[in-house]
Amino acid sequence: MSDGLLPDDAGPAEGLGKLFADQDKDLASAKAAEPYRVLARKYRPSSFDDLIGQEAMVRTLSNAFELDRIHQAYMLTGVRGVGKTTTARILARAFNYETDSATKPTIRMPELGRHCQAIIESRHVDVIEMDAASHTGIDDVREIIDSARYRPVMARTKIYIIDEVHMLSKQAFNGLLKTLEEPPDHVKFLFATTEIEKVPITVRSRTQRFDLRRIEPQVMVAHLARICAKEGVLVEDEALAVIARAAEGSVRDALSLLDQAIALGAGAKGTLDAASLRAMLGLADRTQVIDLFEQAMKGDMAAALTTLKALHDSGGEPGQILVDLADFVHFVTRLKLVPAAADDPGASPEERVRGKVFASQLSMAVLTRAWQLLLKGVQEVKDAPRPLAAADMVVVRLAYAADLPPPDEVLRRLAQGGAPSGTGAPAPRGPSGSGPRAALAVASSAPRPAVAAPPPSPAVANAVRLHRLEDVVALAAEKRDIQLKTALERDVRLVRFETGTIEFSLAPGASAALPQALMRKLQEWTGERWIVALSRDIGAPTLKEQADAREKEARSEIVADPLVKSVLDAFPGARIVAVRRPDMTPEAIPDAGLAVAAEPVDDGGEDVAFEDMIWTEDEL
Repeated sequence: MSDGLLPDDAGPAEGLGKLFADQDKDLASAKAAEPYRVLARKYRPSSFDDLIGQEAMVRTLSNAFELDRIHQAYMLTGVRGVGKTTTARILARAFNYETDSATKPTIRMPELGRHCQAIIESRHVDVIEMDAASHTGIDDVREIIDSARYRPVMARTKIYIIDEVHMLSKQAFNGLLKTLEEPPDHVKFLFATTEIEKVPITVRSRTQRFDLRRIEPQVMVAHLARICAKEGVLVEDEALAVIARAAEGSVRDALSLLDQAIALGAGAKGTLDAASLRAMLGLADRTQVIDLFEQAMKGDMAAALTTLKALHDSGGEPGQILVDLADFVHFVTRLKLVPAAADDPGASPEERVRGKVFASQLSMAVLTRAWQLLLKGVQEVKDAPRPLAAADMVVVRLAYAADLPPPDEVLRRLAQGGAPSGTGAPAPRGPSGSGPRAALAVASSAPRPAVAAPPPSPAVANAVRLHRLEDVVALAAEKRDIQLKTALERDVRLVRFETGTIEFSLAPGASAALPQALMRKLQEWTGERWIVALSRDIGAPTLKEQADAREKEARSEIVADPLVKSVLDAFPGARIVAVRRPDMTPEAIPDAGLAVAAEPVDDGGEDVAFEDMIWTEDEL
């Protein structure tokens, strides 16, 4: 007789085997029927043990829970994909964790509690999640305020998770303040935002803030490797480094890229390699980017433009190529200053090896100049109607600038009477016998032999000889720096003037940056180092004050002169325009001279002087 589970003619062993086989088949069918879950959701942390890269926050919360110093509201901020909403859900689970042995909030959750599964799946009645991007008004906040008065239905604590809280309206924030400051004992608020500066300070002051950090590249690579192992995906280490670099510290971005990359690799040979991933992301080949940098630093523009074209033809965007080039310049600069930067897991072995060579051969002046050119060039490519053409011109500028000498070298050569090198186009250079990296031709990177400077010619010596402040003013006028000339005449109260040293105080209203500006200009114009310092002493009157005093004194003397009085009486309405002493020339003081303007016209009572009718004292 059969019980309906086994066929009548089946023996005990045969019947049980068939039953288990049918059950396994049903389980496999049910598993195959489950919809696919993206990696970002499948491997979303459900406890603090699974959370990566946020050790400081986890340690703080652990101590708070152990000491029972749990805050009423938490503000979680950080860039996208670092775990803000995930952390809020883990906290909601910790507040309501209940098992036979756990009766109070704890962050140690080795197994699922009574409410854990519902909280993880965002379907618990006492854990209310609200997206502030779509619920921005005071009416939405009023619902929270009204429901917060009632105790939780099932759990220990009622949790309100408000995502993107910075998008609430001003009225909504104001309506939430009172409840947020004095919430019921059974209510906790968890806020998440990517733009913390948009949250009113009155709200921030009522919460405990945690800044979630970007995930470090080495931590990200290890995390991706573990997920690939669980998924049974073969992947190159360099490919994981490419994903970590492109994700910029965001775990969600990294897992989304990994999802896409797995689909790409599985369709070909089942292995995820760096080359396929770069093609998928539109990134340039790092080896070719390094070649492009080397060619630009050598001044080999033809090869550099060819490499840039090849990178573009292989799928690289011109703007992204320049960004990758700037990243490599930054990497070389860090290697020059901090050799330990070579341990960066985001850098390939070739980047480390060749980067060290560049760091030893290129000066900081060349690297910083290249960085500035590329940074400006990226924006130019974005704005250009033809991005590739704009990128070509940026590379050409980079190749030209690589051969320019530093400013101190230019000044030294000019002082010697020669022309600075590097002002023309750098000649193309081919690889030398010791390899292309040894052929880097950057003038400022190689040590220069000491060259004895010849004595300056009399003309040069006279041009930079400064004995008093008036000489500095005259030099500024000669260099056509009118702003500095005016500041020296109007704002400088001289205390001490010696060769190489100027000490003065500033007139009221003068710019505090004048000493530094004067020091830079003097070093540029004279080729020597000058010390310009501010003094607490009052100092002599400014040159303008001295000139005004002299003019006032001269006017007083000339007005009292009988001859001048007779002229003024003979020409009613005439006035004195300016005073010039006999030993001064008009070229030295343009507005000087004893001048009497005659033939006034009627302009409503104001005196009008015609300077084309001027007599000197001798002519009178």
